[in-house]
Amino acid sequence: MKRNAILTALLLAAAPVWAQTVVSTSYTNSTPASIPDGNPVGVTEQFTVSGLGGSVTNVQVQLDITGGFTGDLYAYLVDPAGQMAVLLNRAGVDGSNPFGYSDAGFNIKLAATGNDIHYYDIYTPTITGGQLTGTWAADGRSIDPQSAGSVFASTSPTAGLNLYNGLNGGDVNGIWTLFIADLATGGGSPTFSSAVLTIMTVPEPQTWVMLGGGLAVFCLCRSRRGFKR
Repeated sequence: MKRNAILTALLLAAAPVWAQTVVSTSYTNSTPASIPDGNPVGVTEQFTVSGLGGSVTNVQVQLDITGGFTGDLYAYLVDPAGQMAVLLNRAGVDGSNPFGYSDAGFNIKLAATGNDIHYYDIYTPTITGGQLTGTWAADGRSIDPQSAGSVFASTSPTAGLNLYNGLNGGDVNGIWTLFIADLATGGGSPTFSSAVLTIMTVPEPQTWVMLGGGLAVFCLCRSRRGFKR
């Protein structure tokens, strides 16, 4: 009974340590590019991810885009397996606003949770130098960006960055693709300045450490019993 109590204590003590071990790895693309005004060809940027393992707990994307109109922009992220998360989808477009918001670009971090980037104006946002700033939940509306405003109004986010949570870390190694396009004419051509892809993982538990500690305690207990005899 005493041996079991010691083993249980060791397991409970080790579990919180593993739960708190989060490895954050970032990949930067800082090659400026002009995003053509009103052109679905857009701009494609890539990140080469390697050496990751464990389990993915969070994926974030930091975007710096200057100029243009935020309501014209459409952007998505594709992982090496082809799974697509919608980052931006014509921010502000809905049944009462067919053109979206007219701020001049983004300097933001997009995450799996937070206030919805699509309706950022209702959250009293901070606009610096014409750009929206802060941390926001990715748009996640997996619909044609040229859809009517009423379609946007009735569509819920289903393809946000939370899609990647729980993936095996090894499966996310490879080429990640970021696509950005300006899909409405007028307002000039925005410029892609930089993007940072951050992938957070939790290493797999090292069960051999637990077993080794348990065996050590077990041997110690047997040794003590033998000594008393």
